Amino acid sequence: MVCLETLTVCVVGPLSFVATYAFVKQAPCRYVTQLIISVCHLYGDSLYYMTAIMEGFKHGEMYHPLHFWFYFVFMNSLWIIIPFMCIIQSCWKLVSAQEDLDKALVQSQRETTKYKRK
Repeated sequence: MVCLETLTVCVVGPLSFVATYAFVKQAPCRYVTQLIISVCHLYGDSLYYMTAIMEGFKHGEMYHPLHFWFYFVFMNSLWIIIPFMCIIQSCWKLVSAQEDLDKALVQSQRETTKYKRK
């Protein structure tokens, strides 16, 4: 778990600043960085949940109203729900951009073919 947190701090942390800058400046890479960060967070929290389940929740009292339900279940579920929503948004934006590019490419090819015939 410490190795994963080290990667998060060293890679995902700085990449989050890059993503913030990219969104502020409307840079083309903004949805790609959002996708990468979201997948990393989703993976990290999934690993956190699986580790706790496989160890039998030995680091806290099972079903305790504050520690288990609020902290472990609710607060960590936000790190699954929000990145999942960001992944969906990123994929939708990237697919839309690819569709627009493909339409422009087809249109360009039609115009090129039209001029070659004349």
